[in-house]
Amino acid sequence: MPRMSVFNSPLLLGFDHFEQMLDRASKASAEGYPPYNIEQIGENGLRITLAVAGFSMDDLNVALEDNQLIVRGRLEDKAEENGCIYLHRGIASRQFQRSFVLAEGIEVIGASLNNGLLSINLERLVPEPEVRTIKIESGASKDDRPKPKTIDVQPEKQ
Repeated sequence: MPRMSVFNSPLLLGFDHFEQMLDRASKASAEGYPPYNIEQIGENGLRITLAVAGFSMDDLNVALEDNQLIVRGRLEDKAEENGCIYLHRGIASRQFQRSFVLAEGIEVIGASLNNGLLSINLERLVPEPEVRTIKIESGASKDDRPKPKTIDVQPEKQ
């Protein structure tokens, strides 16, 4: 059974990309690792904090692709290189990818890693309201419309 979309209304022209963004966001929220917080910092600031214990700056990648913020983590298994054998391994060291769909006007300010927490600072840019006045022209009456040109073709005299 196909799902109904709110964006199929003829009154919502050009909003189909919002539906795609919502689909991406719902798929991304199904992931559970790593856990994260989203905080509001001030009036226009946001901070995403991910718990990435055990990952160094070299193991993490933060990228902005279109309107999607993507955080990737990949740990190299250094235990085998050092000859280490785990008797119990309870600290997660798997790779991950966590994505966040950003609204228009949200800019990434920076990212920092401190005590196993990756913080990504965002800011909502508030554009100045733009008011445009559209000139209204009078409609042309039937007599004011340009008339089609007619060309008289005279037969050539021989």
